[in-house]
Amino acid sequence: MMDRALLLTRLLERAGTLFPAKAVVTRLRDGSLHRQTWSGTLERVRRLAGALTELGVRPGDRVATLAWNTSRHLELYFAVPAVGAVLHTLNVRLAPGQLTRIARHAGDRVLFADPEFAVAARDLRDAGVEGIVALDGPDDGGANPRGWLDYEALLAASTPVEAFPEWDENQAAVLCYTSGTTDDPKGVLYSHRALALHTLAIALPDGFGLGEADVIMPAVPMFHANAWGLPFAAAMTGATLVLPGARPDGAALVRLMASEGVTFAAGVPTVWLDVLEALRGGEARPGALRRIHSGGAPTPRALVDAYREEWGVEVVTGWGMTELSPVGMVCHPRGFMAGWDQERLAPVRTSQGTPLPFVEVRIVSEDGAEVPRDGETPGELQVRGPWVAGGYFAGEGEASGAPDGAFRDGWLRTGDVATLDAHGYVRLVDRLNDLIRSGGEWISSVRIENALMCHPAVAEAAVVAVVDVRWQERPLACIVLRTGAEPPSPEELLADLRAHVPSWWLPDRVVFLDALPHTATGKFDKKELRARFSPRPAT
Repeated sequence: MMDRALLLTRLLERAGTLFPAKAVVTRLRDGSLHRQTWSGTLERVRRLAGALTELGVRPGDRVATLAWNTSRHLELYFAVPAVGAVLHTLNVRLAPGQLTRIARHAGDRVLFADPEFAVAARDLRDAGVEGIVALDGPDDGGANPRGWLDYEALLAASTPVEAFPEWDENQAAVLCYTSGTTDDPKGVLYSHRALALHTLAIALPDGFGLGEADVIMPAVPMFHANAWGLPFAAAMTGATLVLPGARPDGAALVRLMASEGVTFAAGVPTVWLDVLEALRGGEARPGALRRIHSGGAPTPRALVDAYREEWGVEVVTGWGMTELSPVGMVCHPRGFMAGWDQERLAPVRTSQGTPLPFVEVRIVSEDGAEVPRDGETPGELQVRGPWVAGGYFAGEGEASGAPDGAFRDGWLRTGDVATLDAHGYVRLVDRLNDLIRSGGEWISSVRIENALMCHPAVAEAAVVAVVDVRWQERPLACIVLRTGAEPPSPEELLADLRAHVPSWWLPDRVVFLDALPHTATGKFDKKELRARFSPRPAT
């Protein structure tokens, strides 16, 4: 067999040559649409690759982004790996201090940013970033912050590369950091090979089921785990790609899907709740939409049923992690289930599904033994495969004896508790670390607790998840005050907490208790607190 490397640039070259007239559409800030073709995108990526080289970016350098879903961000997805550098997509929702720590740890040299993130970008200069390029600029009706380079001016002045360099397929292409739920975020490096194989797998019929005729809209941010691989999949298949731009609400997404004939869209359940409300509010139904992928958090059955019954749209669930590039499972009913009624299918449709090809899973009990495949016995979900991380960036967690214990015996310990049935369907049933899943993002209860207990009036603090119709889960803070301390108001505690965690982590409620329940080992009994403040309905 020929030794031909699996490189991301090959996906773009395929799109630009086989499907040159197919479109990449971006929703701009004023609601208008910018259109370019895949052939035009290929030419701009060649220019951007030349510009990166002229900026002094070298193989192995990290190039960061702070940006929304736009065609310029897409160009960076391909141009940065094309020159042998590593694209580092920073999560714009992180607190400024976290962004600075991450950029310093990553060793980011150059930053491409939307100017609305000027304050965070200024802090990143202190973390070692040498230059900043504005992705939006005068051509978009705005002005570049002082000292920033202009993206379009760089492209216009650059010499395009005639042929993309050949790299080892195992060379790093993209860097993403985890959400930092139990401690500081950790970096995950993705190789060209891992991302190419991941792209092939998610496009399969029992994955996302993508092809050239599709119009794909990633409502998941491009700074969130490679937008679940959809930009790469759109290029590989030659599909039309629709990018929602900055801060789209449910109504804007509905109008965009309707105007562009979107057939497949993906995002977290919160997004699809907003879209559902917009549809119910009178927004025109996107007539071509056939399938939605809902991931990043458990998808309520009511949401799945509403889209099917009211709009004739299939909602497909799945499971993944940053460490899995990120998709590991997708949920589709099997052929023998074709005659099942909706009530019988519901537990299948709301499970996490079955593993994609080459992803292996096992459920392990506390004693290390695999649990029965009975769909009832819980254990820790562990995975391995060619696009599953084997360790964290800069050596964190690589060895089997690492402090976090995530990688052992060739398996990634996910920290999720799940069951596995005889047909291979996985269902998550609990969290090992009492994490809170809000709108598709993890929130660390431990980090909030530690910050709350820094307040001089707080003796103990326990944070638990409570059910929320919109966000699935939201944090509730239970506080015991120090004897004799001046009682702070909930507003004062939250104002103090704001300096330590992202604003969207702030608890929705603060309750003051005389004492917190404890387990026999002295830990907070969060199970009792959840039962008291957020009892789950029977399933």
